[in-house]
Amino acid sequence: MSKQNLDIAYFVSFCIEQYKTSKNLNGEQALAELQKYGVIEYLESNFEPLHTQSRQWILEDIDEFINLRRS
Repeated sequence: MSKQNLDIAYFVSFCIEQYKTSKNLNGEQALAELQKYGVIEYLESNFEPLHTQSRQWILEDIDEFINLRRS
């Protein structure tokens, strides 16, 4: 696995863990929710700008991303 791919994998893992904690979900629930709305792909595709943001900003961005897809 390349360094870039490894960095992306760590970042996505971090985001899943943070989302899980913020929503009081278990890992399986959090992953299902994020996959349902395409958040994992969004995080991977936008790694470069997103990984420089704060934890709180990323969580708010994920919430906004999901809310836009629910509508």
